[in-house]
Amino acid sequence: MKFHIIKKAPFLLLLLVLPVLGKMYEWLNNRPHRAVDISTTLDQYIPFMPVFIIPYILWYGYIFIYLVYFCFKDTKVYIKTIILIVTAECICFIVYYFFQTTVPRPEVLGHHALENLVRYIYENDQPFNCFPSIHVLTTFVIILASLHIKNKHFLNTIMIHVIGSFIIISTLFVKQHVIFDMIGSLFLVTFLYGVTFDQLWIHQKSETVYAKDK
Repeated sequence: MKFHIIKKAPFLLLLLVLPVLGKMYEWLNNRPHRAVDISTTLDQYIPFMPVFIIPYILWYGYIFIYLVYFCFKDTKVYIKTIILIVTAECICFIVYYFFQTTVPRPEVLGHHALENLVRYIYENDQPFNCFPSIHVLTTFVIILASLHIKNKHFLNTIMIHVIGSFIIISTLFVKQHVIFDMIGSLFLVTFLYGVTFDQLWIHQKSETVYAKDK
């Protein structure tokens, strides 16, 4: 078991790409540009609910923890997940550069813990570069990638999907994103997932067939 951990630990260095992506987002988020509001009438009916700032912030630990879990559980899935995240985010950055969007934010009233957390997020994340949503994108990648992890405990499976779902919808209820931001991320990930993980499945199946033929 100890040898297994030592053998796979170097792959964790791939996680260093995450802060690099974060810096790229930060630069684009502060780049002065004319931003477009793509919110719809339906978005106006979605209430602002500060309690959803909890799953929204949980995203930071969710992505990191499950990537580490993937690394030690199935390194191939882990590498594919990293590739998918990097590819998808780079596409998002191109969109942000040429088509910057914004989200109308409500006035945060009150000074309870939840309102203060929302206010902190608002102060440290400008309401730009919202389409597609990085929060939704990376969370959906983790959810789909987890389907390829074998022998998961059923509680782990439930947590991945339930927490991930709450993170995705939290982006709407804390008014960090609008419906089109969410839909754009889901479509982008679905397309890239088909390219990366389907190819992984086909490759593994061909290796199995080849081994049986031998």
